[in-house]
Amino acid sequence: MTALRQTIIRGGLEWLYFTGAHLALKPLLGGMGAILTLHHVRPPRLDRFQPNRLLEITPRFFTQVIELLRDSGVDVISLDEMYRRLTRADFGRRFVCLTFDDGYRDVRQWAYPVLKQAGVPFAIYVATSFADRLGELWWLALEAVIARNDRIGLEIDGRKQVFDCTSVAEKRALYDELYWWLRGRSTDAELRTIVRDLATCYRVDITAFCKELCMSWEELAKLAADPLVTIGAHTVNHPMLAKIPAETARAEMELSRSVIEAALAVRPQHLSYPIGDSTSAGPREFAMAAELGFKTAVTTRPGVLFRAHRNHLTALPRISLNGEYQRLRYARVLLSGSATAMWNGFRRKAA
Repeated sequence: MTALRQTIIRGGLEWLYFTGAHLALKPLLGGMGAILTLHHVRPPRLDRFQPNRLLEITPRFFTQVIELLRDSGVDVISLDEMYRRLTRADFGRRFVCLTFDDGYRDVRQWAYPVLKQAGVPFAIYVATSFADRLGELWWLALEAVIARNDRIGLEIDGRKQVFDCTSVAEKRALYDELYWWLRGRSTDAELRTIVRDLATCYRVDITAFCKELCMSWEELAKLAADPLVTIGAHTVNHPMLAKIPAETARAEMELSRSVIEAALAVRPQHLSYPIGDSTSAGPREFAMAAELGFKTAVTTRPGVLFRAHRNHLTALPRISLNGEYQRLRYARVLLSGSATAMWNGFRRKAA
């Protein structure tokens, strides 16, 4: 995310908070609840080049958010309870669900003790290849290639290009350029081939990130034994589903559920689409998830839940706790629904 875009977003959040507009708009835009998206919870790193910092928040901020939720009078509930309330039109009390994507080890180390002590339920969406130590966290491989080198060569759109990236500013700019160029590839396979080749050329072990960062099946099993924990599916290989053939996308969803059931003796009833924006999950994927019998499926499209979402259970929006905006006032604004409403042009169903 560019510095200018971050500044604009932060300015909007500040304006909504300090004018009190988020409180005035909450009765109209706050909906009936929200699903929060998290990835990493861990102590801050000292590296100056952290292009994926948006995916991680500190244990201190996480604890503050949990305290905020408990003090604000909303119900913090499981995905099953959310499903029950949506399908039975039980809209008496506002609620929040906590969800973690991918299955990172730091969730167990830093987030779980806080949640356990508070008695707060939460969900972990597991990408099975990550637990199998075979997955490709390609965004981290890209970060590592740029972090470890001052000059990088890459063929872009048929033309060999060389990038100098000595300074932190140059590395940040290059990461943004290459990340969004990769995200714009027409197929998920093309993106992965490019990153694999890049990682091989610059001696980055793309599969090592799973072993270092992701929970093993044994670790996941210990969490799954706790009634507070819901295990959800997050596909096998974490692809952008909209950019792979229909039969492959369906297999990714279905097989991930079967693998989790075999490993943990828990059959996931809830799904998270990898990446989860409009370029990676759309009507085709929403229909597939419903056909496969998932109770709910979540995107990363920003928004709170309204009554109308009971008719779109496999296209639910979420609110990201973004590592670039670790202020409680920002969390208050986001939970009010005012910021996401403005982002969505005041449409209640962005999907």
